[in-house]
Amino acid sequence: MPKNIVEMEIEAATAELPDTKTLRLKWPDNYDPSFKTGQFITVYWPDTPKYKRAYSLSSCALDKGYFEVTVKRDGKMGTRIVDWAAPGDTLFVIPPVGRFLPVYEQEKHLVCIAGGSGVTPFRGFAREATYRELRTRITILYSVRTTNDIIFNQEFRELEEKNPHFKFNVTCTRLAEEDPWSGRRGRISADWIKSIATDMENTVFYACGPTALVEGTEQLISKELGLPKEQLKLEKWG
Repeated sequence: MPKNIVEMEIEAATAELPDTKTLRLKWPDNYDPSFKTGQFITVYWPDTPKYKRAYSLSSCALDKGYFEVTVKRDGKMGTRIVDWAAPGDTLFVIPPVGRFLPVYEQEKHLVCIAGGSGVTPFRGFAREATYRELRTRITILYSVRTTNDIIFNQEFRELEEKNPHFKFNVTCTRLAEEDPWSGRRGRISADWIKSIATDMENTVFYACGPTALVEGTEQLISKELGLPKEQLKLEKWG
């Protein structure tokens, strides 16, 4: 059954980083879509209907009245959004679809591996689990170049305070030696994953971000850790 395309007003445009912006797209009156946390929407500008881009929702299914997407300056659409999108502008939105869904089961541990803007759907994962006070463990392993590239750092730290089952771990890959960062450095490794996921049988791995990171994670999980593909969910772009 085809989904209705809806024109939505940009209610807020928030700069997360100099090259990253979150758009809040306000639902029109009497619009109440059925969707799930972790899905993506496809958007296009009214004046360029043939150029469409899909973005993971950075909001969750319990955030009513709006969708949020968080976009890096990349390509025609990303550049226009980051540099020019402003409250009052409108975008056409194809409603959410996708199967990159959190498994909210009490005994499960969701290990969410991200690079760059690939962390955006995991904001939704953590939000819903926190809103619902779920006991499902969620751990984000987030790879960035430097501390200046961390998206949602403050919100994730606040969610850690509210939710004892949520952890946000960052590793930096290109910091100068003299940088005062006291956290982890280097790429995501099998050893780091094993130190986090101590009950492999009940762990579900998610990987989202650039193709190289997602494919590298797939190799780590399936080859080095020897886990079945059923325990791994992937979402990649570019």
